[in-house]
Amino acid sequence: MADYRRWYVPGGTFFFTLVTHHRRPILCTDIARRCLREAIHAVNENWPVQWRAIVLLPNHLHTVWTLPPGDVRYPIRWKRIKEEFTRRYIEAGGDEVAPNRSRQRHHERGVWQRRYWEHMVRDEDDLKCCVDYAHWNPKKHGHVANVRDWRWSSFHRFVRLGEYTPAWGAENPTPGYDDPEWGE
Repeated sequence: MADYRRWYVPGGTFFFTLVTHHRRPILCTDIARRCLREAIHAVNENWPVQWRAIVLLPNHLHTVWTLPPGDVRYPIRWKRIKEEFTRRYIEAGGDEVAPNRSRQRHHERGVWQRRYWEHMVRDEDDLKCCVDYAHWNPKKHGHVANVRDWRWSSFHRFVRLGEYTPAWGAENPTPGYDDPEWGE
């Protein structure tokens, strides 16, 4: 059996990748975007984090969070976000992959992959790399010719804050940085 080890750093900053079950391209639909936004807001009320960056792609998402001081409980946050999203999504008419026996035994729905990939951000340079990677991801996957053309990304907030120019991302800002593609 696989041995999944997670880093638990109180108040740490983490990069995450979550992928839909069977990589189904559901996340950029109107229903899914609304359900995800509602799930994030609902969970953030009881389990707040600082959302540093996020990009939503059809079959996965990347985000960078900073936990509150002394807090290490990002797994409960993802569990609750995935549960809230799934409940809202199915209630709104979204569909799922029929669960296999293992998923049935674990009371899991066929919307998300079981696990997610996380990376503990080590320092400011690593944070920049993670944020840049997330924002460049729609271009990497061929969804757009220019990063600025992808609507579902915190990239636009970074442009408003002056951290990027609108033309940012013409070239890969993180060559060789492919660890976050686990599960894709």
